[in-house]
Amino acid sequence: MLFNSYIFVLLFLPIVLAGWFQLNKYGRYKLAEAFLLGMSLWFYGYFNFNYLLIIITSIFANYGAYKALSRCRLCTQRKFIFFSGLSFNLGILFYFKYFDFFLENINAAFQASFPLRHILLPLGISFYTFQQLSFLIDCYKQEVPEYSFLQYAVYVTYFPQLIAGPIVTHDEFIPQLNNMANRRLNWEGLAKGLYLFTLGLAKKVLIADTFGNAVNWGYATVASLDSINAFLLMLSYTIQIYFDFSGYCDMALGIGQMTNFKLPVNFSSPYQSLTVTEFWDRWHMTLTRFFTRYIYIPLGGSKKGACRTYLNTMAVFLLSGLWHGANWTFILWGACNGIFIVASKHWKNFFCKLHPALNWLVTFGFVNVMWVLFRASSIQEALQVIKKIAMLQFSGIRPEFTNTFNLTEFRMVLSLLHLDILNRYPYFFMVGFFLVAFLLLFSNKNAPEHAAAFQPTAGKCFFTVALLVWCIFSFSGLSTFLYFNF
Repeated sequence: MLFNSYIFVLLFLPIVLAGWFQLNKYGRYKLAEAFLLGMSLWFYGYFNFNYLLIIITSIFANYGAYKALSRCRLCTQRKFIFFSGLSFNLGILFYFKYFDFFLENINAAFQASFPLRHILLPLGISFYTFQQLSFLIDCYKQEVPEYSFLQYAVYVTYFPQLIAGPIVTHDEFIPQLNNMANRRLNWEGLAKGLYLFTLGLAKKVLIADTFGNAVNWGYATVASLDSINAFLLMLSYTIQIYFDFSGYCDMALGIGQMTNFKLPVNFSSPYQSLTVTEFWDRWHMTLTRFFTRYIYIPLGGSKKGACRTYLNTMAVFLLSGLWHGANWTFILWGACNGIFIVASKHWKNFFCKLHPALNWLVTFGFVNVMWVLFRASSIQEALQVIKKIAMLQFSGIRPEFTNTFNLTEFRMVLSLLHLDILNRYPYFFMVGFFLVAFLLLFSNKNAPEHAAAFQPTAGKCFFTVALLVWCIFSFSGLSTFLYFNF
């Protein structure tokens, strides 16, 4: 189920809020947890019922490993249970996400003809698998208290973060589930949560999807683009992916606040970063935390000399690239990020001497180029876009590109007001969208910070309702989130 759908906004979410708080109000706490679990499974299995079998099997297997580790005291047996659980999780992830990619490369390397399975990637499998991996590792390290199966199942399936993050740790979520104060309806939290949800919905529906239309047109006509159109294509995807993913995370945080659960912030104005290292400290923060805590530090982190630090950094970014998708574009994307960070660490003194504005320009430029590799269907297509930009051939912005920004609601308003702006200024709405996007990207406060300072005044109430209604009327088709693919 999508956050940006009629069934979610007008039916699913009201039922969740009413059921959760009413059951808790009458002291039916276990039933309330079971209700939340059932609604989360409905949310997950809405598009494909078969997804439920995979996630339920995963939950039972991991909880079984947790109980076995809790009871077992012998070191060899604990290692066997742990590595069995680890293999199970990674095996599921490999089969559904990487098996066809593995066969394709085997066929290409050895002129073999193994048939591809064309396996449908289950939604959010990377997210809930990593979440359960973190739980299993903490179990092995004996850092997990006693949890019931129902508590664990709610932790894994809690619908706001289930299919695109943030990646939540057990000690962040389950203690909140056990806090009876969180079971009572909090009108202030509800107001702040609705405000944040609406801001995230607007990011997705009004900004990300609009730039997405331009991106889709551009990548469908790469061969015919000149430098200015290729450059705008690159910039459009940079904007789209931020507002798409951060919009989802804002909505997840907002729903969490409505139901009195505090989820970790996943973005902190990453495009304002002065270094690529800082960018990754601000972008998809819970994934960075996972790789730091469970890969980088166990490998030795930065405590075993410069060479080992560089190798550990490269390992993390290669794994990060592979986590994002079964394609060589993602692996190369991860490798390039790792190489750039290693280079910036090695020549730290040089970068420190640069003016902050130049550091930002280098960082933002590098991130833009990397997003080309991230979005392209192949390395050849990515190089073609970059080559188009580098050729410096300009022939004007294509009308097909600018038309993607001329939304139906805008054209209706212009028609009602008898204004002929688009004929005289065909770039009017395109320029407006870019200005608004950059203003939001580089403003002093991001959406979670605005929500934290939210005070329910009449003006903000009207703004929230008006923006929410605009978003609902702008729903069209099934506009999935980009990170659903990962």
